[in-house]
Amino acid sequence: MIDSHAHITEERLVPQIGRIVSDMESDGLRAVIEVGCDRTTSEQAAELAAENGRIFALVGTHPEFAADYGDAEAETYARLAAMPKVVGIGEIGLDYYYETPPRDIQKKAFVAQLELAHALSMPVALHIRDAYGDLLGILKDNSAYVKDGLLMHCYSGSADFVRELAAFDAYFAFGGAVTFKNAKKRDVIRAVPKDRLLVETDCPYMTPVPFRGKLNEPKYVRHTLAFVADALGMSFEETERLTENNTLTLFPKMKAFLE
Repeated sequence: MIDSHAHITEERLVPQIGRIVSDMESDGLRAVIEVGCDRTTSEQAAELAAENGRIFALVGTHPEFAADYGDAEAETYARLAAMPKVVGIGEIGLDYYYETPPRDIQKKAFVAQLELAHALSMPVALHIRDAYGDLLGILKDNSAYVKDGLLMHCYSGSADFVRELAAFDAYFAFGGAVTFKNAKKRDVIRAVPKDRLLVETDCPYMTPVPFRGKLNEPKYVRHTLAFVADALGMSFEETERLTENNTLTLFPKMKAFLE
């Protein structure tokens, strides 16, 4: 299994990092992608990846911290992106749930990071919450920057919007929230082309059933994978191979370390 989006350097999981890393093989984890949210956490993600064979990293500024994005962040991410196990830019995007920072600031940082990713020939992982309309407009206006792979992290949109994003060859990752009783995401999972489907934990958040209420961690991606397999009418093993292959296709820098 590959957990395509994790935050194991988040303070609640830091005491568990040693165990999480040492148990990855026995937990059935082929790899984990650790994701930065700002300059500090991006540096931590890149360092963790450099020190551990099965861990890779994304670097970028989350929309919550968009007001802090500037030349120093861009320079840092470009430097980190040159490291062998930094495989993309993320998580970046738009989050209108709390409306902070203001939307115009979020949009500016988002577009700047799309441009940076394109300059670095790297895929992007997007955090989008309550902002799908503006997302589509930004992607259309900046389509020249979306040429190296685009992942909808923790996809929460509709089946119809899956089809809208097909124009950008988007990939879609599902996390533990799809296992929740009221999620009703089976039709959305089935709408995603099979060669564009990934799984993730977003740990320590969104712990899947049957561990909801506890801290999430990479090994629990198994439960999301099992739910996705059931929704697709596929075996666990088939879905495991499918999502692994899709992850390696989207993040080709990983292949040298895992194949």
